[in-house]
Amino acid sequence: MDVFSDEYFMKQALMEAQKAFDKDEVPIGAIIVSNNTIIARAHNLTEQLNDFTAHAEMQAYTSASNYLGNKYLDECTLYVTLEPCVMCAGAAYWTRIGRIVYGARDLKRGFLIGHKNSIHNKTKLSGRVLEAESSKLISQFFKQKRE
Repeated sequence: MDVFSDEYFMKQALMEAQKAFDKDEVPIGAIIVSNNTIIARAHNLTEQLNDFTAHAEMQAYTSASNYLGNKYLDECTLYVTLEPCVMCAGAAYWTRIGRIVYGARDLKRGFLIGHKNSIHNKTKLSGRVLEAESSKLISQFFKQKRE
């Protein structure tokens, strides 16, 4: 696997998702990359913070903006293990993030179902990178919840 490939960075996001899993959070992980450097790492914290807005992407946007000292992330790429929801896609719009790469599709709550215009028109979108790994972790989590 090439360093600086989408697969490499998605593996980093998957490590964040595992942290969420270990905390009994829905296992979604996100990282933000600028100039081939990871500038933000995050995972879902909705249960821990008792906050529905504490999605991995939202945590990552804040961290990256703080790191850069700039609210615009147009030179950055977000890697997230699940297709962003409408809220996270809307926040991506305002950050003007340059690119979003997601792992698994979210056929229930993902922004691509009827909300494709949620992201900025200059934001590039790539999907299904390490989809099987992302889906497996999410499936394991919900299977464990049902037991």
